[in-house]
Amino acid sequence: MMKAVVCLEPGLMEARTVEKPVPGKGEVLIRVKRVGVCGTDIHAFSGSQPYFQYPRVLGHELAGVIEAVGEDADFPLGVEAYVIPYLECGNCVACRQGKTNCCTRMQVMGVHLDGGMCEYLVVPADHVIKAPGLELDQLALVECLAIGAHAVRRADVQPGSTVLVVGAGPIGMGIMQFAKARGARVLVIDTNAERLGFCKDSLGVDAVIEAGDGARAQLESLTDGDYPHTVFDATGNPKAMMAGFDWIAHGGSYVLVSVVKADITFSDPEFHKRELSLLGSRNATREDFERVVSCLLDGSVQASAMITHRGHLSQLAELFPLWVQPSSGVIKAVVEVG
Repeated sequence: MMKAVVCLEPGLMEARTVEKPVPGKGEVLIRVKRVGVCGTDIHAFSGSQPYFQYPRVLGHELAGVIEAVGEDADFPLGVEAYVIPYLECGNCVACRQGKTNCCTRMQVMGVHLDGGMCEYLVVPADHVIKAPGLELDQLALVECLAIGAHAVRRADVQPGSTVLVVGAGPIGMGIMQFAKARGARVLVIDTNAERLGFCKDSLGVDAVIEAGDGARAQLESLTDGDYPHTVFDATGNPKAMMAGFDWIAHGGSYVLVSVVKADITFSDPEFHKRELSLLGSRNATREDFERVVSCLLDGSVQASAMITHRGHLSQLAELFPLWVQPSSGVIKAVVEVG
């Protein structure tokens, strides 16, 4: 038997004792050690996450230790690893193009099937990745950072270009760091002054803008009236996503990294006048995960600095409702297991 924390319905979590899983053919059993709390988990808890059904064990930002292996799974025991939580079919039109991140039959741990807010988890062996040299906290945040790495790669951000990241949460912070790593000038807009200060002081972004009446004038001033070449939305807010269409340079790109249960509208004449490129960015591919590990190892990207709150799995049902409150000051919370 093992402990697991289940999200029964929006706003309600419960600790339960459940059967400990056994790895089958091609699978490994992971003793979970760290779980990063993601915006997806927060949206699921609030009832605003698409592709979601209750009850569900949340958690897809996972790091752990290999406890056991099934038949045909060649993996050394006792090794620390991270998990690629997107289980693709390998055969659909997206997978055949190498776009496993948007598989037509995608199963994401913690969303479509139970995730890692538990003591043990069975995972396909080819989705468990060793990364020698990284600590457990870093391993747990590889997936979070891979979202930003994928978005920046998808947008083909160029050296010397100006990028605006709207939303200074962990996903936005990943986008900022990988855009900087590509040599872009990075601007950030958010409503939270403390997060903006962290982005400026700890992540080295070039300028920050506090959302409000004067934001547009600041953006114009910072870009000499040109506006940014690429705008990334990482807010999870439909109004902000729609407002972002007005902040892009002529000939620029808008990348929606957020996913919301809402219809997004925009002015078609304005869209065509600027000849904008509109892109969706979903999940990440193995290439993006490898990029994150490389950047963590060489120090060009930070993970652990984003962690502001911690708690044990046994405390999660009580802590989670507190963490999701804006007043908590959480940037990234991590659940420790075992």
